[in-house]
Amino acid sequence: MKNFSLALNIVLLAAVIFLYVKVFSGNKSAHTPAPVPAAGAQVTVDDAPIAFVELDSLNQKINYIRDRRTELEGEQKAIESEWQNGYRGLEAKKNQFLKRGSSITQQEAEKFQEELLREQQQIDGKKQDQTQGLNEKSYKLMDDIQKKLKDFLGDYNKDKKYQYILTTGNGLDYMLYKDQTFNITEDVINGMNEKMKSGK
Repeated sequence: MKNFSLALNIVLLAAVIFLYVKVFSGNKSAHTPAPVPAAGAQVTVDDAPIAFVELDSLNQKINYIRDRRTELEGEQKAIESEWQNGYRGLEAKKNQFLKRGSSITQQEAEKFQEELLREQQQIDGKKQDQTQGLNEKSYKLMDDIQKKLKDFLGDYNKDKKYQYILTTGNGLDYMLYKDQTFNITEDVINGMNEKMKSGK
């Protein structure tokens, strides 16, 4: 489900933007900027006011997200399979009818065509309803993930006090250079997995 993965990346991006807004929406005068390290000094993650997370890695390695995505992909495949089986059934029904050949009257042919069209519309309508239901389920899941990630990042940044947490990922990568020292992706993955395991 490429669309779901893209949407999930956008949700994760929104959650990180939320953290940025949260940090800067408070009293700016009370915010003390991080000290600038002296030239040649060793910079550690704790010294940096900026960090980044890799959204692709969050999608792949946070168990909760990966498991839910697998479930949604399975439901999507089931919908497609049911739809294709429905059309195969229509094709078999049509072929069986045509075997009667010249014995088919015009009235029978018209009636059969109407029935076939009605069944086709039912098959397509059912697929549309199921797809809409799956989309709604996906949106609810993304809202849930966004809330959990916002909560985690809010708690995580209480100690770290980053001024910015940037994002990087497929189709969302605007960082021309990344020093891996400031990559907090593993922290977020481990923290979110632990959070999901405890059911919080």
